[in-house]
Amino acid sequence: MSISFVRIDDRVIHGQLVTRWAKELPCDGIVAIDDAVAADPLLSTVMKGAVSDTKVWLFDTATAIEKLPKVIASEKRYFIIGKSPVTLQRIEEAGISLKNSNGKINVGPMSARANTTTIGPNQSVTTEEAAAFDWLIGQGHIVEFRLVPDASAYSWQDARQKLK
Repeated sequence: MSISFVRIDDRVIHGQLVTRWAKELPCDGIVAIDDAVAADPLLSTVMKGAVSDTKVWLFDTATAIEKLPKVIASEKRYFIIGKSPVTLQRIEEAGISLKNSNGKINVGPMSARANTTTIGPNQSVTTEEAAAFDWLIGQGHIVEFRLVPDASAYSWQDARQKLK
């Protein structure tokens, strides 16, 4: 399968992704998906500059829906990074499966913002994001909150209890 890792991370591409996750799960390229980052030339340049030896694509959601079938059909291994679970839900609702070999969606930092509930260390969600996680679980994904490969993990089902 060409998708070797799926991650939700509000920083999108950063040093931890490159130095920790890419060493643990090698990839041939990174596809980052976020409307705001893709529309900002400075942010796009910074994100691409964070990765020196791996090809990076930054797509808005509409472009990702158009291009991901070709990525998925490839023989190469790709990381798919979305800034929000809502983005991944929209891609799957368009008929594109983001399932990888282990069926997991890894969740990294989701910083505290207005109208969020803290569910873990450096992880907070809005009502819309919680609904997107529920939807992704309903599609058969395993949602695992783990900041770095050697950190302990917890599931969305465990995190969801903090919303009650």
